[in-house]
Amino acid sequence: MRSNKINFEKTIAWALQKNTSNLIKYFPIIVLLSGCASVPLKEGGTLTSYSNLSEPKGKFAKKKLYLNFGVLKKVRTVSIFPTSFINSAERRVDKVQDRTLLVNAIDRAVCYTLSEKYKIVPTGEPADLTIRTVITDVVPTKSGIAGAAKAISIGTAIVLPVGVPRLPFGLGGLAVEAEATDPQGAQVAAIVWSKGANSFTSEARVSQVGDAYDLAAAFGSEFSRLIIEGKEPGNFDLGLPSGYEIRTKLGGRPGSVLCENFGRQPGVLGAIGASLGAPPSWTDKGSKSLSAPKQSSLSAQTTP
Repeated sequence: MRSNKINFEKTIAWALQKNTSNLIKYFPIIVLLSGCASVPLKEGGTLTSYSNLSEPKGKFAKKKLYLNFGVLKKVRTVSIFPTSFINSAERRVDKVQDRTLLVNAIDRAVCYTLSEKYKIVPTGEPADLTIRTVITDVVPTKSGIAGAAKAISIGTAIVLPVGVPRLPFGLGGLAVEAEATDPQGAQVAAIVWSKGANSFTSEARVSQVGDAYDLAAAFGSEFSRLIIEGKEPGNFDLGLPSGYEIRTKLGGRPGSVLCENFGRQPGVLGAIGASLGAPPSWTDKGSKSLSAPKQSSLSAQTTP
């Protein structure tokens, strides 16, 4: 089955090069065959414990989760360690710049989200909670197919009143694990998470990490919200984003000047770049320290 899928993807890529009009003709059938990338949960061995985690849940975004609400609601200070890779995940991303973009996207999302509620202070101060995040797997986006898919999408948007979904081949994905521990090193919150891009909501980008980049930011925000709330949202908890969230998504300043170490969110320029299939590196200036998410460790403290 795996080899058949690979051969089918090669056939699609060849067809894109040879005869785009025929592919457009059969596009609805192709979309129905497959709509999203499947990324299994992957334990990287970096959590202090996996025994507290729930059973796997979720269909598109999968996760195993642990939250100690009784402890989390009493937290006053939080230390944020920089995101890292396990070796096997790091080897799946060819360029150092792309690896830096991924870890920075997570760190920025964590810092921006926490700074809505907490005051961010430099690393080194005592903290009630320490957060560590590790990328355990990256499914690279097949940039050639993504570029062709974007060309089809733009082309059909010119002649049709509605856009068409992205080609369901060459989609990327991301797997991450993270935890929050107390000053004694006991686990207070933990998550093992994975998600793949899909044909309907994921923008095709001509980059090996195009999909993983978007998913990295989504993970950082999600885990941070779980830490803040101390519980999972209900099935019908569809709260609107706050003014702060909207402002920072558009590239506005974060709640703390120290979050500027991770750069501003790309905002409108990033959205335009994504809609045109541009690599994230074209619109995301990333960390102020080019070497270094490792040098950007922060801690956060609540205002009394």
